[in-house]
Amino acid sequence: MNKWVASLAARGYAQSTVYALHRRLSQLFTDAVHDGLIPRSPCSRRTSPPAARQRPYVATTAQVWALHDALPPHFRPVVLLGAFAGLRVAEIAALRVTDVDFMRGIITPAVQYPGEPLKLETSKTPIPIPSELAVMLNANPVEWGSDTIVVGTFGRPVAPYTIETAFKEARETIENLPKRFRIHDLRHYFASLLIAAGLDIKTVQARLRHASAKTTLDTYGHMWPDRDESSRVAVRAALLRHRSASDISGRGSA
Repeated sequence: MNKWVASLAARGYAQSTVYALHRRLSQLFTDAVHDGLIPRSPCSRRTSPPAARQRPYVATTAQVWALHDALPPHFRPVVLLGAFAGLRVAEIAALRVTDVDFMRGIITPAVQYPGEPLKLETSKTPIPIPSELAVMLNANPVEWGSDTIVVGTFGRPVAPYTIETAFKEARETIENLPKRFRIHDLRHYFASLLIAAGLDIKTVQARLRHASAKTTLDTYGHMWPDRDESSRVAVRAALLRHRSASDISGRGSA
């Protein structure tokens, strides 16, 4: 199996393609073992090639607002919830009025479409939002008397597929936005916004509702400011404090 993986790489296949092929082959062999066709699978973690790490595309602020404006008014909360609260599309479709504390400015995701429990406990982590965003999210419930934040043409709840279809149509009108840009990619903008504001890793992890800080670092670690210069500044500050203390001590003894 290792030779097969190496041969694919030698023939010029991308790392992500080799990884995907090995994963699919592993599934097939696992089924074959389950069905009694073979005694064991030749695929394992030892033979698995490393997955390619791709840095997520981060939309510009102008692109985010262009997406917002390109959507019909009743779908605009999709961009707001993705880019400024980090919700996933299934959470966006299912977000209810009762999940948002408009007075205190807190979103607490409770279910995902179609009313199923969230996959992880950390997905239920409350998300603080400013009052301005709370007012914008309340527009549909006020206009339609809806129970959900995102509604369709007639003020009724909609499925993720319907939301994604409208999103794709809007995406096509945005200049320089990748063709494969998804609603989920708005989370990357949200992460970049928090990191640029100077939030630490644990806070960003909590806002993205990741199960571990490792996930956050693996995905967004490159977005944090250059640590070489910050560590240089920290050492310089320590040296200056020492020099200052020595000068004071010297003058005192004199």
